[in-house]
Amino acid sequence: MKKYITKIVMVAILITTILSCKVSKDIETPKDALPENFRGVSVSKDTASIADLEWKNFFTEKDIIKLIDSAVVRNNDLQIAAKNIEIAQYRFSQSKWGNVPQVNLGVTASTSNPSDNSFTGKNLGQALGQNHINDFTAGATLSWEADIWGKIKNQKKGAFAEYLQSEEVKKAVQTTIVANVSKGYYNLLMLDAQLDIARQNLKLNDSTTNIIKLKYDAGQVTSLAIQQSEAQKLNSAQLIPLLEQNIAIQENALSVLTGSFPDSKERTIKLNAIEVKQNTAIGIPSSLISRRPDVKSAELALKAANANVGITKADLYPALRITAQGGLNSFETSNWFNIPASLFGTVAGGLTQPLLNNKKVRTQYNIAVAERGKAVIRFRQSVLVAVSEVADALVAVEKLQQQETFLQERVKTLQQAIKNANLLFKNGMAEYLEVLSAQASLLQSELELADIKRAQLSANTELYRALGGGWR
Repeated sequence: MKKYITKIVMVAILITTILSCKVSKDIETPKDALPENFRGVSVSKDTASIADLEWKNFFTEKDIIKLIDSAVVRNNDLQIAAKNIEIAQYRFSQSKWGNVPQVNLGVTASTSNPSDNSFTGKNLGQALGQNHINDFTAGATLSWEADIWGKIKNQKKGAFAEYLQSEEVKKAVQTTIVANVSKGYYNLLMLDAQLDIARQNLKLNDSTTNIIKLKYDAGQVTSLAIQQSEAQKLNSAQLIPLLEQNIAIQENALSVLTGSFPDSKERTIKLNAIEVKQNTAIGIPSSLISRRPDVKSAELALKAANANVGITKADLYPALRITAQGGLNSFETSNWFNIPASLFGTVAGGLTQPLLNNKKVRTQYNIAVAERGKAVIRFRQSVLVAVSEVADALVAVEKLQQQETFLQERVKTLQQAIKNANLLFKNGMAEYLEVLSAQASLLQSELELADIKRAQLSANTELYRALGGGWR
């Protein structure tokens, strides 16, 4: 029996050596999918990027670091992504056993009672002196398919690509969470700053209203002045509960990101105390493939699609399968394990070619080719989105800085205007409407200035994320 098995295996190896070839050609990652540089940035060969920094080194505020630490450990989306990695790892480990023969062990016992009028029944009684047949078998069945067309190899490649892709998906989720936590915290600081501005403006309105009442008592203004002053005061007062509501909502959103129930969030720093970073190191577009998890994931998806094309193409060709069965067989239990008399064995090998289901198999191949084409397009789209997001963040960083400069000058001018308006109004040289108008303009400008500062910090965070930072 060993002699026959050896011959068949040798024949299989010979056929594999002769016929083994790549039945499908892989599509490489498109080289023209990436531009030479980002929009608005001079051509540079400097590959250094702020995305290479770990998030603990990019963010310096301890409150943000504490929140992100909690999110990385407890965020539910990240935990789901980690489970997906575990599942993909199991599948990849299983794919490594594709070349290993399948061996099944079995023990069977059966009895049959043929008709007394049948040929078997009559001869059975004469030969054995009984009217039934027993059969006892204990054996092993081996089945092995030669990987002539690289089908099993492609299954391994596909499973490995999907495993790596699941890791990149987790990284992409983390970059988004890190960015959202920091942006949420900056938004919280902005709301705190706007709440302080609203309260200070309310006090200023109180002071102005008191002056107008004194002038009314002196007959210098009408009741209309008091009513307009009170209306502006109520407008400032209305902002306070609105901002308090938004603060609570933002704190709840941060709680969800950090995997905890809604509660207040610690703030040990003011918005104005945070310095806006001047991030100049962005690297080159080609580095996005290695730094941005979503782009890398799209590249791995193309590799998995290549492997699937190879698998479905191999299904169109003949498959060489070798089967062997051996063990112990007897019609009497007393002789079941009588060796070597009870030994039996069979070996078979054959090529199978799909005929009637060839159309179905070819359709699956055509679908796999089309899916690979989609993977190429998705890769190009992921690169377009990534490059566009970097360009958006770069222009936001630049233009928000310019806006802040102009707005700071505007606030300073309005603060001086209010001082002058109050002084002139007290001396009867200005109308009360001028004072109220200056106060309203200052309130709006100070609120906008806080929002601009928040937008600058968020733009820096977005640039860091767009370049692929946050998963390290």
